[in-house]
Formats: sequence, structure tokens, C-alpha cells
Amino acid sequence: MSTRDGVLIARHENEIGATTDAAAKFPDRKRTKTIDGVSMTGWLSEDFTLAEIKTLRARERLDFRSHGWDGRFEVPTFDEVIELAQRLGKERGRTLGIYPETKHPTYFRSIGLPLEDRLIAALEKHGWNSADATVFIQSFETNLREMRPKTKAKLIQLLEGRIPGDAELTTIKAYADGIGPNTRLLIPAAADGTLGEPNDLVTRAHRAGLLVHVWTLRSEPVFLSPSYKGNAAAEFKQFRDLGVDGIFTDFTDEGVRALRSERAKIGRAHV
Repeated sequence: MSTRDGVLIARHENEIGATTDAAAKFPDRKRTKTIDGVSMTGWLSEDFTLAEIKTLRARERLDFRSHGWDGRFEVPTFDEVIELAQRLGKERGRTLGIYPETKHPTYFRSIGLPLEDRLIAALEKHGWNSADATVFIQSFETNLREMRPKTKAKLIQLLEGRIPGDAELTTIKAYADGIGPNTRLLIPAAADGTLGEPNDLVTRAHRAGLLVHVWTLRSEPVFLSPSYKGNAAAEFKQFRDLGVDGIFTDFTDEGVRALRSERAKIGRAHV
């Protein structure tokens, strides 16, 4: 997301009223705008300067999740996220990376705040605008095609709504390194959330030379399919067994435990 003065910040949406205390601190900034054809009412990042954003504090968006951390952290800039990842990587002696999404890029371009060149400039500044950098850039829109000549960082085309055919996968391969499908594009679900049989999208994407990173695994009953019978680890293992190359989750600790425990079992079996 971008601020009014053109600084990239780390928010999932430009509507920041749900994830910060903007409503309490700036009650007069509530606006209604049309973004990507959808009317949105709230507190929008592009109506705030960075200095104003830095007075805000983050909060949990969903009511049924813990709010114990509300009000404790400020909204970071994209530069600060890169700096944190690089510093912690050095301190811990292992590779850490970032996975930014250009959200609503057409809209931001239409209001004179294009995201792409600022994102690439930040990567360049920190030495991460390269093929070997631990950086993935994702987008639902077609702007990845425009970014390809400007960066060697890995690009992931996000997908939702329909399963791509082989011709579309070949087209994506011409400018991107992988696809980021919604989980339901790999395993369909009925209206009641019960799962059908997995399809061959992973196999076909790999055949086209594309990575597959699925989104988003969440462990709460409101999100977890009843087919897993409350066992969130089973979902992680199913997508691992389908051969995906990466998994987005709101519960990384559970994902690590599920997949690491399985590796431990395999290791013991080979001893």
C-alpha cells in the first residue's frame, strides 16, 4: 500500500481502519471510494501521510482472534520490513525473505501513486533486486508483466476463481516464476465446505516450469474444512503431498510442527 506522500507501507489492504486505530485518531478521514469497481468505505492509506501513519498502532482485524497485541506496534514501511528480514537473517545465520504483494496496483496508478517502481527501487536500495534474493513479488493483476524487465526477483501470479488451462500456464511462464492459487483451485469444496478430489493443477504447473504457492491455510473452525475433522495438521500435509512448493498460512507455528514432525518420522524410518 502507499501513503499520500508515496511511501510504501506493510498493510494487506489500503483500508486501514480495520487493522489500526485510525478511526479513533482520525475520525474525520472516513471516505467512500470505488476501488477496482467496488465501493469501499473506511480509512484509506492514500489519505494519510507517512508521519500520520506512524502515529497509528496496529490491531487484529478479526473479532474471534486474540487482541492481546492490539496497540503495541506501529505500521512498518516496506523499507523497514526489508531491513528487519536482512538483520534477523544475519543474526540467526539463516536465510529470511520477504513476499510482498502489489495490492490494487491499477487503482494506485490511477491516483498518481504507482507501486511498482517504488517497490523495485526499495529492493535495489537494499541489494535485493536480483534473481538470488529471497524475494517473491505477487499480484492478482497483470502488472507483473510490466515489472519483469525491471527486476530479476521471483514473480508469482496470484489466481482465484477459475482453474487455469495449459495455455494460460504457458502464458504466465513467459513473465512469472510461479502461480499462487487459492487452495480451492487445487481441492474443490462443496457449499458446506466438505472437500472433493484434488485435481492436477500442481502437476500441470510444474510441467510448465512454474512454482506453486497456495493460499491461505487457517486453523480456526470457521475456515478449516470439516473434511479435516478439526485436524489442521492434516491440511498442511495434504497440500505437501500434492507437491506444492510453498504454503501461505496465518498459523506458521502449526505448519512447521505438522511438516517437521512428518520429516522426523521419515528420518527415523530410514535409520
